[in-house]
Amino acid sequence: MLTINVAVLLAVVVFFRLRRRTQARSRNEERTTAVIILALGVLLAPTAVGQGIQDILGQLASGVTRAAR
Repeated sequence: MLTINVAVLLAVVVFFRLRRRTQARSRNEERTTAVIILALGVLLAPTAVGQGIQDILGQLASGVTRAAR
């Protein structure tokens, strides 16, 4: 039986929604995309991938902060 990971499915949906030109999107489409991205973030946050992304972004932010001093 085929199983579909919801996070992967949402990532594919986000990819195709963001490929459209900005001028061709309505405000409703922008809001929908934002909600989908938020849901994707909630699904990824507790996983090992989400924790890895958080660690990388934390290191990047601390590096930028140190470089600005």
